[in-house]
Amino acid sequence: MTVKEIVEILEGKIIYGEDYLDREVYKACGSDMMSDVLAFVKEQAVLLTGLVNPQVVRTAEMMDIQCIVFVRGKSPDMGIIDLAEEREIVLIKTDLEMFTSCGRLYSHGLRGGSGE
Repeated sequence: MTVKEIVEILEGKIIYGEDYLDREVYKACGSDMMSDVLAFVKEQAVLLTGLVNPQVVRTAEMMDIQCIVFVRGKSPDMGIIDLAEEREIVLIKTDLEMFTSCGRLYSHGLRGGSGE
């Protein structure tokens, strides 16, 4: 699935990363606990989270996460956006809740780290 498809499925708004919409994403993870992301996420994934702080971008970089989706209408501040830009990580926001966002991506074929 491409980042562009994720934006469409989640009725999202691109905060940063217009130039990277053709990136492929193979897995998804929904979590507000970055320790869980470190334990379970595989590379080339999308991270869905309601957590809005720099640690999210730093975790994404370590795990080769292509894209971060902020759920529930959350918006990162400029410090987080600048950090994502430095690391070329796409940032998206959606008004959808985490459960709904994950469900939509799952119903369109995107799976979690275990392939379930």
